[in-house]
Amino acid sequence: MALHQAPPTTSLSGRGRALALLVICAAELLVVLDNTIVNVALPSIGVELQTSMSGLQWVVDAYTLTFAGFLLALGHLGDRYGRRRVMIIGLLGVAALSIVGALSGDLGQVITARSVMGVFAAAVFPATLAMIITIFTDPREKALAIAAWTAMAGFAIAIGPTAGGYLLEHFSWHSVFWINVPVALVVALAARVLVPESRAEHVGRFDVVGLVSSLVAVTALVWTIIEAPHRGWLSATSLAGYALSAVAIAGFIVWEKRTAAPVLDLTLFANRRFSLPALSIAVGYFSMFGFLFMITQYFQGVREYSPLEFGLHSLPFAVAVGVGAPIATVIAQRFGATAVIVLGLLVVSTGMAIAGQTTVDTPYVGPVLLSMVLMGLGLAVVQGPATDSIMSAVDLDGAGAGSAVNDTTREIGGTLGVAVLGSIVASVYSARVTPLVDAVPSSLMTDGEKGFAAETVIAVIEMAKRPTPSLFEQQKAELILAMKSASLEGFEFASYVTVSACLVCAVAVAICMPWKPAPDSVLAAARTRHR
Repeated sequence: MALHQAPPTTSLSGRGRALALLVICAAELLVVLDNTIVNVALPSIGVELQTSMSGLQWVVDAYTLTFAGFLLALGHLGDRYGRRRVMIIGLLGVAALSIVGALSGDLGQVITARSVMGVFAAAVFPATLAMIITIFTDPREKALAIAAWTAMAGFAIAIGPTAGGYLLEHFSWHSVFWINVPVALVVALAARVLVPESRAEHVGRFDVVGLVSSLVAVTALVWTIIEAPHRGWLSATSLAGYALSAVAIAGFIVWEKRTAAPVLDLTLFANRRFSLPALSIAVGYFSMFGFLFMITQYFQGVREYSPLEFGLHSLPFAVAVGVGAPIATVIAQRFGATAVIVLGLLVVSTGMAIAGQTTVDTPYVGPVLLSMVLMGLGLAVVQGPATDSIMSAVDLDGAGAGSAVNDTTREIGGTLGVAVLGSIVASVYSARVTPLVDAVPSSLMTDGEKGFAAETVIAVIEMAKRPTPSLFEQQKAELILAMKSASLEGFEFASYVTVSACLVCAVAVAICMPWKPAPDSVLAAARTRHR
């Protein structure tokens, strides 16, 4: 099918391109910001709604799961009907669902609002990166614009916990939803005025079968992993979930190879400058999302910081991401993406290894601070050059689809990071704490309070505040210390998984990905093959 191409965006002046990039990055900021703010609010949501660790994981994963599932489809819609148009619809949808989330009165409503919000966010994210590579056609300008795009994620991580902490200091957790509304509306208006429209000249039929099978595969896998600590990792329910996911993945691959207009062009993965950076981003975000989920509990459950204190203490992680991404992208332009990506993965694994050795008495200034800086810097070093490599392998017609693949790997990696690492922590924690909680007299803790304490260390927040008869003060102190120690033991096991994943990925990239920068002629040929 042929569509009329929008006016060339290269006609924009330098100032026009800069303003367009600013608006596009603001749209990206909103999507990333929603995750970081909600992470800070998890303990408050957990305490008020008395939810389990699984429930808190779903507050995060309900958004990222639908986000990841719909990225490919909505990236294609942007290519077909206009990327700016689809982005603006997504922004307005995020605003509307944020209102629904803010007015929610129970966990089910929060998760529902988050899941639908993820669909609209999926309309925003691929459009942002796709429009950048249509606006900035000069390779160096494009690399710098992508560096700014990746650095914006670090800025969002920086202001997310701090802004969320400030809101929670003065308002309820509902405020982390309200803040999205004015931001989304202002960005949507600015996009309508300052960002030029772009769409593909040639697109195929919409791949409904591919979309449904990919949704089933990802949803079944993540749901199974999240619920495994409660139902059993090898229970009949878990095995059925794994099997359903495997069948859906196999069906997706078979269909995508046969259909004339696949939602995901699998031949792209034959290009090592596309597939290996995509894998690196998935592993990087697996590490980052899992790390952020765990460090939220560490700062607020183990250290007993307020939300604002948590936000301020997490700033070094965010600054490292924001500073490292542009520098890494520029260096990769000169020396090639492979060396930079491998270095970034090694730095992430080092940071996570240090984080896994944290104890209740570990000071903030020292191993904790160092691990955050290394994790942030490592992620920045990976994602900038990897994103530039991925987007250099696709043509302008497929910019939305290429961006969606890039974003999907991020979100699937992040979703699995929360699911896998969160479930490991929950399994270890519950095994250690449940017998201790069961031994507490019923006159001191109700069955519901015991269940909450056996699920997550953030129960410490309320336990520490509650008046206790002097006879049981020592017992309460010992129980709180045991809960904190058990959670950190879970963190240690989770760190082993993360370090292993990063090292395996680093070896794969070092062995299989070309070390020399790709000449422009090679990139042009790769793009031509996918027209």
